[in-house]
Amino acid sequence: MTPSAKRQAIAIMTDQPHQLSIHRACRAVRLSRAAFYRPPRDRLVQDQPVIDALQAIVAKRTRWGFWKCFDRLTLDGHGWNHKRVHRVYCALRLNLPRRTRRRLPQRIQHPLEAPPVLNRTWAIDYMCDTLYDGRRYRILNVIDEGNREGLAIDIGVSLPSGRLVALLDQLRAVHGAPHALRMDNGPELTSTALTSWCEAHGIAVRYIQPGKPQQNAFMERFNRTYRTEVLDAYVFTHLDDVRTVSSDFLTTYNTERPHDSLGRVPPLTFLPRPNVPRKSTSRLST
Repeated sequence: MTPSAKRQAIAIMTDQPHQLSIHRACRAVRLSRAAFYRPPRDRLVQDQPVIDALQAIVAKRTRWGFWKCFDRLTLDGHGWNHKRVHRVYCALRLNLPRRTRRRLPQRIQHPLEAPPVLNRTWAIDYMCDTLYDGRRYRILNVIDEGNREGLAIDIGVSLPSGRLVALLDQLRAVHGAPHALRMDNGPELTSTALTSWCEAHGIAVRYIQPGKPQQNAFMERFNRTYRTEVLDAYVFTHLDDVRTVSSDFLTTYNTERPHDSLGRVPPLTFLPRPNVPRKSTSRLST
């Protein structure tokens, strides 16, 4: 029990209905009367020099841990015990991981050209949503920019780069390999697994510039339609429900829903795939 908690216990025992003397109450909680009568010190005022010294170091050296900071304080002539410095260090929440901006490479702006040719450029993007019970899940969308056809919608709690490569392999076996992939700088999309797969199949990788989603405008427009007509229109309790509705949406999107930029006709009416039946454009992977 801390001294402050003991003082509270003494106050309760000396008040109604117990009315014990302060001497007996101090003996009961094992706190000396001198400590009881001594006014408690303000810990913040007492630790203010340590706080100022730690904050001055962390402001300049954001990646230093506790022992680096403590050794620097010792070298600067401060004689504080490491336990006291660590207590203040944790109270300032300096022991928690500090977020730093992920450094992204500079990307070249590729022109957003979409000639009416199949398999010229495929666009890829991730989305996320939550089930009714609060569980989060992710969505992976792939479209063909030539006719805005939705090639696949993959759904899962986790969609790592290996699953992305497996999905692209399935799409390549059905539709053939694209000339290029357009995507943002997400960790799965910049992974070695995907870049190696693209290099092995002679597929160019076109990353958009960081913070420029308009450079992947066709994909973003598909995401908006999918969120409006599926994710925001239904309340899902299981991932299987999301997969079923998404599969129906993809078939409707490709074969029935008019597309304004395609002359108000569906993607497969604007530019059909002669070697693939229209009903096979639903989600390929499970």
